Amino acid sequence: MSAPLHLIFTVTNDLSYDQRMQRICRTLVENGYSVTLIGRTLPHSPPLDKTSFSQKRLHCRFRKGFLFYAEYNLRLFWCLLFTSFDAVCSVDLDTLPAGCLATLLRRKRRVFDAHEYFTEVPEVTNRAFVKAIWEMVARICLPFYQHAYTVGQGLAAIFEKKYGLPFSVIRNVPVRDFSVVSDKEKPYVLLYQGALNEGRGIEAALEAMQQLDDVQLWLAGEGDLSDILRRRTRELGLHDKVRFLGFIKPGELRRYTAQAWLGINLLENKGLSYYYSLANKFFDYVQGGTPVLTMNFPEYKALNEEQEVGILLDELSPGSVAAAINKLLNDNALYQKLQGNCLSARMLWNWEAEEKILIDYEVERLKG
Repeated sequence: MSAPLHLIFTVTNDLSYDQRMQRICRTLVENGYSVTLIGRTLPHSPPLDKTSFSQKRLHCRFRKGFLFYAEYNLRLFWCLLFTSFDAVCSVDLDTLPAGCLATLLRRKRRVFDAHEYFTEVPEVTNRAFVKAIWEMVARICLPFYQHAYTVGQGLAAIFEKKYGLPFSVIRNVPVRDFSVVSDKEKPYVLLYQGALNEGRGIEAALEAMQQLDDVQLWLAGEGDLSDILRRRTRELGLHDKVRFLGFIKPGELRRYTAQAWLGINLLENKGLSYYYSLANKFFDYVQGGTPVLTMNFPEYKALNEEQEVGILLDELSPGSVAAAINKLLNDNALYQKLQGNCLSARMLWNWEAEEKILIDYEVERLKG
């Protein structure tokens, strides 16, 4: 019997909280592949959980900026050069150079997984030189790629037109969870899960708390805005209405999500990446039976037309956020309708359905 194909996936996070990659790697192992997920070590990275796939963290001296990306790709390239594998899946442009060069030199297959429109995220899109560098990386590397996929139809269409490479869609949906939804009791919990970074609408949600009664805002995650948001909370006198939960492992986070009254997904229109996003938190909220407050962007609008699970905002401001939440607080029938639709939608929007696409349309090609 021949040995299973060995697939390597590369990311720049510390692996602990990357639910998408954990799902993908676990599914591939269950379908007969050998899988290694490579990321990096951060100063406060927790120990890695035991998984069915292998995990490896690279140690980098630099933590951000050009020097980090250069160092990480050099270390990753060296690692791939002396590791046995059959294919490398480079996740986003920031791991693409090492994966592309290593697979070309070793004549192995390569796959590209675009979690986002990397050159259109707020941290890049307004920095012309940085954006030009990453665009150059894409133009040089992607012509060598046979297979690619992304998280939504909108981004797939953009990438196909821009790079001339067919993109499949594997959505960022959670594992099916049929647990009983917690009763929603006062004070009602507004939950935001994810990085506390620019363009996520967290500031607007925070300031909206001044106009809301019987409500708490829980922030699950950390990021570039962590200190700023904590300071702003103190300035607004909201310390009794806002909780910073810090980093939370996926299993524990699901319990918080089911407990929440409303999930927050308020991306600002600061680039095409956010405008065409299909964030995993949207599906996580629905899987927990928790209605969503989200922006009226194409992917969320299409999903809400399919299953009305949330309230769509046309503009992002503290006033519009507070108005939408107060409307829901005062209309229990509407809330019950949205929650009931979440329980129906989670039967459709789950990883057990989505993983079939991963196997049927992408990974099977690696055997060809």
